[in-house]
Amino acid sequence: MRVEIDEDRCCGAGMCVLAAPEVFGQRDEDGVVILLDAAPGEEQRAAVSDAIAQCPALAITLDGAG
Repeated sequence: MRVEIDEDRCCGAGMCVLAAPEVFGQRDEDGVVILLDAAPGEEQRAAVSDAIAQCPALAITLDGAG
């Protein structure tokens, strides 16, 4: 699985960090999402899917093939 983020869309809500803290972080200066793990293991799929669902800016996408 491969996670991608669109930093330009991110509004810094932090919902992704709460849902999947091992995959997402936030920049200190503006709260924009950063990827801690762009290719998390399958054990993180539910948490990443939850983060995607909770993102108010629709800034996170998932490619299940990688």
